[in-house]
Amino acid sequence: MDLLSIKDPSFLKGMSNQELEVLSQEIRQFLIEKLSVTGGHIGPNLGVVELTIALHKCFDSPKDKFIWDVGHQSYVHKILTGRACEFDTLRKYKGLCGFPKRIESEHDVWETGHSSTSLSAAMGMVIARDLKKESSFVVPIIGDGALTGGMALEALNHIGHEKKNMIVILNDNEMSIAPNVGALHNILGQLRTAGKYQWVKDELELLLKKVPAVGGKLAATAERVKDSLKYLFVSGMFFEEMGFTYLGPVDGHDFEALFENFRYAKKTEGPVLLHVITKKGKGFHPAESDKKGTWHGTGPYKMDTGDFVKSDKSPPAWSSLVSETVRKLARDDERIVAITPAMPVGSKLEGFASEFPERMFDVGIAEQHAATVAAGLATQNMKPFLAIYSTFLQRAYDQVVHDICRQNLNVFIGIDRAGLVGADGETHQGVFDIAFLRHVPNIVLMMPKDENEGQHMVYTAMTYDDGPIAMRFPRGNGLGVPMDESYKTIPIGTWEILRDGEDAAILTFGTTIPMAIEAAETLEKQGISVKVVNARFIKPLDEKMLNELFLNNIPILTIEEAVLQGGFGSYVLEYAHEKGYYQQAIDRMGIPDKFIEHGDVESLLEEIGMTTSEVVKRMTILARKKQQRA
Repeated sequence: MDLLSIKDPSFLKGMSNQELEVLSQEIRQFLIEKLSVTGGHIGPNLGVVELTIALHKCFDSPKDKFIWDVGHQSYVHKILTGRACEFDTLRKYKGLCGFPKRIESEHDVWETGHSSTSLSAAMGMVIARDLKKESSFVVPIIGDGALTGGMALEALNHIGHEKKNMIVILNDNEMSIAPNVGALHNILGQLRTAGKYQWVKDELELLLKKVPAVGGKLAATAERVKDSLKYLFVSGMFFEEMGFTYLGPVDGHDFEALFENFRYAKKTEGPVLLHVITKKGKGFHPAESDKKGTWHGTGPYKMDTGDFVKSDKSPPAWSSLVSETVRKLARDDERIVAITPAMPVGSKLEGFASEFPERMFDVGIAEQHAATVAAGLATQNMKPFLAIYSTFLQRAYDQVVHDICRQNLNVFIGIDRAGLVGADGETHQGVFDIAFLRHVPNIVLMMPKDENEGQHMVYTAMTYDDGPIAMRFPRGNGLGVPMDESYKTIPIGTWEILRDGEDAAILTFGTTIPMAIEAAETLEKQGISVKVVNARFIKPLDEKMLNELFLNNIPILTIEEAVLQGGFGSYVLEYAHEKGYYQQAIDRMGIPDKFIEHGDVESLLEEIGMTTSEVVKRMTILARKKQQRA
């Protein structure tokens, strides 16, 4: 069938199972072809083709509400709801979003990007439905990896207590981004091999109905027998004990099995959990055979071989530079321990895990837990390295404040994907970490200009003994600069002059330094001498250098690839006010007060006015103001 002609999922109602099988293969081929060009979350989507088709056939979206937990697996849903014609623009600037997006379609009822939110959102929708006396099904689809998130467990507890009608689909593919870990993962493993539980339960209830009702004592005894037999026949009753009717496990690629269980679930009172087993990457061998999580989300690739399209001459990835430096330092310091919340592949910690398996801890999708585990380690004179994306660090804010910083513990936080990340868009842009960290007492926050300075910062962090220290670094690769053979400590709170000048100064760090240098060179041709400062320590500020600039009445422009509100520029303004430099000319460039959508980073920066030409324009105005005052 022509997938580009699909307007809504109603056409599925009249299709036979055989026709649905053909449609499944067509959708898989479509995804493999389109994502080979655009990149995207290929593995998760290939795994939910039949499940998504079955949901749209058996339910009535948007009246019935599907809530995709992380949103990585919503591509099939987008195709069936009329967006196949937009897939050439997937994750591109002004194009189709890679996650559910409410403004895209009435079928997208919840926006996601961070895991473990679907059950709580579904509970809110169910409560609203019942208060308004409406009739509809609310169906959150959550992965086995996301189920380990504390918020998901909080929601299970509440849903099981309230006993409201809800159908939870547990999409179990034994993977989140990387292979799943933990006790709950092991419980699901037992359920996968336990056989069809609902058959056992029904057989037990039929057996008990044959027992004559001759009194309360016998009835109570029968109920105890029923419970005992359930435990005998089924390895793990976790969800039943939480108040759910458990159905499954079901083959998530078998339409008839899915239809049968959906029919049963729709007739069941109270919350239902349908355990569906799927194969991540199904239908594309490189993704299907992936055991590490490499094919969870990718850039462009070659369809015939599965090889990724990238330059072999690229400098090392920032994640690799940081994790490998930590690994080298761990050889001489047995106190160094690495912790990641389900991101060993993304954080490039496979090498560390291979060499020091007893000192590597993947705690699953549990950022709060990861932060406090690091704090606990630090109380025992260990040196924990917490590898975490900027966007995911938001989820552990209280633990960083309360457990790490308040106790002034020696935890090194590696803030990966800091700044704009591009294609993943609003939910993943790492632009808030400066604003939510710099006001917290005790923490040191820094960002290197290149990978050579980056390795020295890692060394500085791992040898720092005066409290928590965090280093933010961008997505992607380094600049390819020469690397020093030995490490050195960078004095805390010191900046570096990269280019001298007398008329004005740019204070910036990390990814925006090249733009500042280029602008300064342009201004030099116009007769304006600009000092460019690598303000590598965002907190604490280099007060000595700042005071010199203020005393000489040098106009200042701060630039940061982070939000302006509460950011580095705000810190410089606050310091000027605190020291009484009320007439000091200070301008700021950064991310405005809005969420930045998906697209290539260059286009996004252009849109918000973070360009070399804008720097030149602002610096010219600042320099003229100084000349006028002189």
